[in-house]
Order: sequence, then C-alpha cells, then structure tokens
Amino acid sequence: MNDAVLIEVDYQGKLAFRGTNRNGTSLVLDGGSGEAGLKPTELLLAALGACSGIDVVEIMRKKRQPLSHYRIEIEGHRADSHPRRFQSITVRHVGCGPGVTEEALRQAALLSHERYCSVGASLNSEVEVEVRVVTTWPDPVRADAL
Repeated sequence: MNDAVLIEVDYQGKLAFRGTNRNGTSLVLDGGSGEAGLKPTELLLAALGACSGIDVVEIMRKKRQPLSHYRIEIEGHRADSHPRRFQSITVRHVGCGPGVTEEALRQAALLSHERYCSVGASLNSEVEVEVRVVTTWPDPVRADAL
C-alpha cells in the first residue's frame, strides 16, 4: 500500500503558487493579497474542516441521521510574531436534517476531532482546537425549500 501523499507546489509569480496532486487536481495558493487563491493558512483551516466534515457525514449516516444541510466554519487566531502559528482554532459544525439531534452531531464532531481526523491530529498539540456544533440552519425558509 502506498499511503504517501505527494503534492507539487509550483511558483506562479508574485506570491502565488499552484498545488497539484498525483491526479492532476490543482488549486492556487496566494501568499500575498489572497486574490489569486487561498492563503496557505486558509488552506490549512479548510483542510481541517473538510477532513472533519468527511468523518462527520459518515458518522451521521451510520447513526441513521443523515445531514441534509451541513457546513463547517473554522476560525483561527494567529500569534502576532513570526512564525505567526495558530494559537487557537474554533471549529463550528452547523448541520440539520430530519431526525438530526444536537447530541448525535456533537458526538460525531467530537469523535472526528478526537480520533479520526488526520489533519487535526497532524497539527501541533499546542494548538487549542475548540469544537462547536449548531443544529439549526440560519435560513429556515431556504432549508425547508431544499
């Protein structure tokens, strides 16, 4: 089994880079203004959210409480001095669906963050990761229409 992860990151000019995986899928990272793509620190937070989200969707499906609406909101606070690492990260799971309970979503989110999410486990253990859960959708009219 080849479990090595390979990403090629190619300089695109200014402070932009293109990251490409073995399958040829790519995205632009922008260390400057952020107009050309995600900043590397934003990508790190996005990776944490997606990694945990995959776990949560699967866990909720297995609990027979599939999510009809789901998103992960991640907010990171960085140090003022270099290397400006994240000092704290808040991960807020917002989801709902027929029969979805707050307790089930909370358990799924915590299980992901404490056991399954490899991105979260890869972060420096000094980073405080707070997990939050929301089971109501901000726009009930839109949620009912979908």
